[in-house]
Amino acid sequence: MGFLKEFKEFAVKGNVMDMAVGVIIGGAFGKIVTSVVNDIIMPPVGLLIGGVDFSDMKLTMKEAVLNAAGEVVTPAVTWNYGAFIQQVVDFAILAFCVFILVKAINSLNKKKEAPAPAPAPAPEPEPSKEELLLTEIRDLLKERK
Repeated sequence: MGFLKEFKEFAVKGNVMDMAVGVIIGGAFGKIVTSVVNDIIMPPVGLLIGGVDFSDMKLTMKEAVLNAAGEVVTPAVTWNYGAFIQQVVDFAILAFCVFILVKAINSLNKKKEAPAPAPAPAPEPEPSKEELLLTEIRDLLKERK
């Protein structure tokens, strides 16, 4: 019974729930970034380099084998470097966004953890009457010698 209780405590902790929410939000955010890369960024980039659609950029290593009816018997073997380029751009944008998010969170945490300024040192207390009298006696004895 101890194992189940320990698992329940682990699963209900705030950190685990926060992580689960982060994974779900991150997955949705990843889809948004993929759409931005595929639908917004890459078409103009492809247009700038001559109307190229990056998803169509590939190197055919082996042509497809067709039968007499023109149906594909064996598909072509291709190296899809255009899709890879899109994924690299996708990753770079996502990594940059996560970097900005972590930087913002760290700066907020630093503000929370900033130590309070050190209090000014207390002024020296005034000497008591006895100390003043003893100081006077000491100075008179020094003058006598």
